[in-house]
Amino acid sequence: MRNVRRLALGASLLASLAIVGTAGGGAIVSAQEQPTVVVGSDGFYESVLAAEIYAQALEAEGYPIDRAGLAIGARPARLAAFESGQINLMPEYVGFGLEFYTGGEDASEEVAAIETSGNAETDAASLQQVYDLLGYDATVLGISAGQDTNAAVVRADTAEEFGLSAMSDLAAVQDELRFGLPPECDANVPCRGALEGSYGITWPPAQLSPLPACGAEMAGALEGNAIDVAWLCSTQPIIAQNDWIVLEDDLETQPPGNLVPVISNSVVAEVDGGADAIAAILDPISAELSTDVLTQLGIRVAVDQEDIDDVAEEFLAGLAG
Repeated sequence: MRNVRRLALGASLLASLAIVGTAGGGAIVSAQEQPTVVVGSDGFYESVLAAEIYAQALEAEGYPIDRAGLAIGARPARLAAFESGQINLMPEYVGFGLEFYTGGEDASEEVAAIETSGNAETDAASLQQVYDLLGYDATVLGISAGQDTNAAVVRADTAEEFGLSAMSDLAAVQDELRFGLPPECDANVPCRGALEGSYGITWPPAQLSPLPACGAEMAGALEGNAIDVAWLCSTQPIIAQNDWIVLEDDLETQPPGNLVPVISNSVVAEVDGGADAIAAILDPISAELSTDVLTQLGIRVAVDQEDIDDVAEEFLAGLAG
C-alpha cells in the first residue's frame, strides 16, 4: 500500500522528469540525479511523524530518501547528527530550537543577544541568523500553521487538591508534588529556566522523576499516579482524553512551538532551483499542519496505534486529492 500511494503522489512530477532536454540534446533529468535526503527526528512520535511527512513528500517528487536518522534521540543528539552530516533534513520547533542556542551556557555574546520574540515568523528568521553566525550548513524553510508547545499538565484531582490552574501556583506547594521532567531539562532554558527562574521552583525539585518529554512513559506515569506534574506537549491526545489540566503559562515563558523543516545547504546546493525548489514542496505542507491537524494526526498514532508511515501517507494523499 505504501508504494502504491507514493507512486500516485509522485506521478505528475515523475512524468515531467522522464526526459527533459534542450534543443541541442541536453542532459536527461531523472530522479536518480537528485541528492539523497537523510531525514532525522527526535524520538517522540510527533517529530518522527513530521520527518516522515517531509520524507514522503520529497520521495514522491523524485528525491532518494534515507530514514536512518528517524527517532535518533532528543534535540542534542539530533543536532549533533545534523551538524556532523549524519542527517541533512530535520523538523525543528522554531522557538525551542532558537532557545537551545541562544540560552546555552556556551553561547557567544552575539548569539546570546538574540532573543525569542513570541512570534514564530520572527523566531524562524532569528534561527536562520543563529545558524549563519555559527557557520552551520542549514537553511530554515517555512513554518507550520499550528504549534505544539511545552505544557505542565496535572490530573484534575491534583488541580483541585492543590488549587492549581497556572504554573505560578506550583511554587507554594512544590515540595508536595512529584515532578516528571525530561533529563535534558537541567540545561534547557524553556524547562529549567522557566521553572526555576520564572516560577520559583527549587532546582532540582524535591521529588523528581527524569522521563522523556512528551513520551508515553511520561504520560503513563501521570495516568498511573506515579507523578503529579508532567512535562508534556500541548497537542498530545491523552491530555483531552483524560480531562487533564494544562496549567496556564501565565508568565509566557514558552517559545513558539511551530514546526519548521531545516535542510542542509549541501543538499540544497545539489538541487536545481536550490532552497526554493525544496520549499515549493514542503512549505505548502507546513501550511496545512494546523494545531488541530497535528492533534488529530497524533490521536491516530499515539491512541489508535496506527503506523506513522501510513498516517503520513494518508495525510499527503488527502492534500493531493
